[in-house]
Amino acid sequence: MRKRALVVGLGIAGMSAAIGLSRAGWTPVIVERAPERRTGGYFVGLFPEGRQAAVDLGIADHLHTRNPEQRAGGNSWSVDRRGRRRPALGFLDQPGEPAAVLRGDIEAALWQSITGDGTEDAVEVRFATTPVAITEGPAEVQVLLEKAGTGARYRESFDLVVGADGMRSSVRRIVFGPHEDYLTTWNAMICAFQLKEQVPSYEASDSIIIARAKRAVWVFGLADHAPTALLTYRTADIQEQFSGSRVQRLRSVFSGMDDPVVRHVLDSLEKAPDHLFDSVHQVRMPRWSTGRVVLVGDAAWCMNLYSGMGATSSLRGGAALGAALLEHPDDLAAALDAWEAGLRPFITKHQRTARLKQQMFVPSSRRAEALRSVLLGLVRRIRGHRPATEAGGQRAQALSGTSR
Repeated sequence: MRKRALVVGLGIAGMSAAIGLSRAGWTPVIVERAPERRTGGYFVGLFPEGRQAAVDLGIADHLHTRNPEQRAGGNSWSVDRRGRRRPALGFLDQPGEPAAVLRGDIEAALWQSITGDGTEDAVEVRFATTPVAITEGPAEVQVLLEKAGTGARYRESFDLVVGADGMRSSVRRIVFGPHEDYLTTWNAMICAFQLKEQVPSYEASDSIIIARAKRAVWVFGLADHAPTALLTYRTADIQEQFSGSRVQRLRSVFSGMDDPVVRHVLDSLEKAPDHLFDSVHQVRMPRWSTGRVVLVGDAAWCMNLYSGMGATSSLRGGAALGAALLEHPDDLAAALDAWEAGLRPFITKHQRTARLKQQMFVPSSRRAEALRSVLLGLVRRIRGHRPATEAGGQRAQALSGTSR
């Protein structure tokens, strides 16, 4: 009989793991606390490792990428303290030249794969369902599941439980212990959402950066979609940020930044149907599995939004898990050991570099703000001296196989 795995979470990490499990000969069952599949989402950069994982998972042909066509003078602008806009290096200009997508673009491609277009190969998905207890036995894992709304509970046995339920993972809390044991605090907040329309006076696909000491506004331009926005700031009192109106909190934080871009973004937030507002953390764990329970994605290693590697690492983690189980079909412990040994150096590297990237997103001081400006200006001038064919060739290579 095929081994059965419970995958908790219908995000990128969960669906990637389910596809990997299916390819390794397992039967995954996904449970999701939300009553239905979420769509849309904010801007995501997909790096080479993520694009390769999309190929490995068989979703590359369904993945719609949205990189703006490069114009002379660039698509990214930095606005200084005097309100002057200047060409700048944007998120998509960093090493690896990531492909621009919305989170929902990746999830839509994964969803198309796990639903199997209505065939018998479709993965079972149970919405409004969460685990409330997980008990491991010698040959199986007993999971107590609860149906939201009715509160009905039932037990079910699986050969493996995969926690892919985000930074504040229920699976991690139940099996490994309190969130406080694994979440590192970065004294920063983020708010990400989709704009209904571009900032006036900018081209539709332009990206805009206003990075000040301890607070920053980013607008990410896309080729065939309205931009998304990111508001981020540093604070010593995380708990206080969740009190009162979020919109009023952000208006207070960004008061004094009297710029049309900031005003447009804040006004748009009030009209946005949904948004992500949360504190910034990383998840640090000495091991991502115990017995027949394994964590993937943000539940295991959340590198946070500053790293830019969340979607890439989630895709890679699911693909690698399937490959390890396929290589060790009769030894779960060996498979999980091999999976973690192969993946952890990549995760550790990008967790460490996220601190530097945080300074690029939101400088910690006026001095850091000035240094950031000088360094990025220098890099831009150096890159500007590359032959046009070299720059264009690298971008074409970065997008090959995933753009539609």
